[in-house]
Amino acid sequence: MADAAGPGTGPTPRFPVPAMPAPPVGVVGLGQLGGSLAAALVAAGRPVAGWDVDPAARDAAAARGVRITRELSGVVVLAVPLPLMATALDGLDVDPDATVTDLGSVKRPVLEQLGRALGSRYVGGHPMCGTERSGHAAVDAGLFTGARWALCLEPGTELPRWLRVAEVALAAGAEVVPVTAAEHDDAVAAVSHVPHLLAAALAAAAGRAGPLALALAAGSFRDGTRVIGSDPAFVRAMVDGNAGPTAAALARVQEQLARPWAELVADGHAVATRPRGRRAVRVPLDRAALLALGRAGGAVTRRLAAFVEGRLPDDGLPDDAVPDGGVPGPA
Repeated sequence: MADAAGPGTGPTPRFPVPAMPAPPVGVVGLGQLGGSLAAALVAAGRPVAGWDVDPAARDAAAARGVRITRELSGVVVLAVPLPLMATALDGLDVDPDATVTDLGSVKRPVLEQLGRALGSRYVGGHPMCGTERSGHAAVDAGLFTGARWALCLEPGTELPRWLRVAEVALAAGAEVVPVTAAEHDDAVAAVSHVPHLLAAALAAAAGRAGPLALALAAGSFRDGTRVIGSDPAFVRAMVDGNAGPTAAALARVQEQLARPWAELVADGHAVATRPRGRRAVRVPLDRAALLALGRAGGAVTRRLAAFVEGRLPDDGLPDDAVPDGGVPGPA
């Protein structure tokens, strides 16, 4: 461990040095997300252990190089459905100093549950990837490549633990977006949870339109309804667990649908086709600076000793959009 200057006047935090051996990773739940994460980390050379209540999932993960055990340490990742988060560690032998994170699609309820039990050892996370498929047969070691991985940085989060979880996400090929749980839930309500409800509404309305409509359905209908092919229990747990922000986001969509159609189409087209260039920045290991990066639409792409490298949308944001030391990085 190496000393690094921290914000405020409190004790100097001791950050993990990237050159030091990375801690092992334990994955609880070896279905699509957990199994894909374990496979990606094995491919990246990280030591990975795992457990699943399903023997078939355990066998499939073992065939991919995962050590199957109930004894977990280092960074422990909970890749289980939202209703099972509170009991996911029951019956497992987890190192009392292990950092625990999760892959749940809602963060405030999980923070309330696991934060109460684990305190500052818990770091909430949510990779923005996955498909409508589920289970160990849907495992894909490349699932996280290029994906955004929201990683919660609360006032009580220990930054060294946050960095260790960020290293896991980066090793899997993802980019890390620093957020708070509340910010995460508000944002994903708009871009993930409401789209699931809209997909359900489109599919149900087309079903009522009759067999001819379904027979003529092509690419736009298929793309617009793909996500509702997910397990209904998963979708219900997601939207019910984030009911307030999802209702507010759905109300904003309804307001948009009430606009003149020409205006709505033009504005939607402008958002969907906006420029997507990005520019590199360097951000110090400081909570305010990291959160500012996430709020500006940026993400961490690389961990170094005293700072992280990341990217911001190249849409005219000034360099001081990321305060407290964010500076342009190498091209």
